[in-house]
Amino acid sequence: MEQSPGGRSPHPQTARSVLLAEVAQATQRLADAGVPSPRFDAEELAGFVHGVRRGELHRVTDADFDARYWEVVARREAREPLQHITGRAFFRYLELHVGHGVFVPRPETESVVGWAIDAVRAMDVAEPLIVDLCTGSGAIALALAQEVPRSRVHAVELDEGALHWARRNTEGSRVRLHHGDARTALPELDGQVDLVISNPPYIPLTEWEYVAPEARDHDPQLALFSGEDGLDLIRGLERTAHRLLRPGGLVVVEHADTQGGQVPWIFAEDRGWADAADHPDLNNRPRFATARREVP
Repeated sequence: MEQSPGGRSPHPQTARSVLLAEVAQATQRLADAGVPSPRFDAEELAGFVHGVRRGELHRVTDADFDARYWEVVARREAREPLQHITGRAFFRYLELHVGHGVFVPRPETESVVGWAIDAVRAMDVAEPLIVDLCTGSGAIALALAQEVPRSRVHAVELDEGALHWARRNTEGSRVRLHHGDARTALPELDGQVDLVISNPPYIPLTEWEYVAPEARDHDPQLALFSGEDGLDLIRGLERTAHRLLRPGGLVVVEHADTQGGQVPWIFAEDRGWADAADHPDLNNRPRFATARREVP
């Protein structure tokens, strides 16, 4: 290390300034590219390349700066999802493997799962039976299995690409993964399930051009779009949930914040449902609907 004229080493921060300066430049590049959280992403990528946490970037010395940082910044600048670059996504208390071919779990879904966990814990059931339809990476199923320790959790996924990631994430867990169509899944569990939960595709086909590039260009189309109004699969899931649930069992379905008020009507009283309601996410936007299978 170069010494100062007085014979002492320079201030420690001087030897660690290169990466922090590069992060500042990367932040500006990402902001100019329209990335929603440029500073966070620039720091997360720096930590990923250098093998440290975001809060430890100051520990990377000039000599250890890795020029591959700019390769991953360029990928994010082109709006490739951050999670596809790092290969990981965080969801509640989980760290999941993700990549090309699977929908990246979003923070807003955490509030959906939180409601479901509270609802299951409030049930007078020793070993609640739970079904996650359209599981994708397995995030919802794994969170429920982890946070409701005595639950029996089944997860269903149709898309082969997503199934690859779900298998990887659920390996060694208590989640039972099934390859199949959510609309016809698990007839052997009819009338036995305590909770059905789903984050299905719900974007209207007419909204394609308004979808963020990270989702539109990288998430599987099967996980995004569902008919002209976005509600086609949810209508199918309503019948699946009614078939699977025991009387008094609950269904929880995520939807777009613009669909508030529409989804509860799908779970109508004349179709065997009670207490259908919408619930807000952390931003106070309608995010998911719940209903209870009517007790005869």
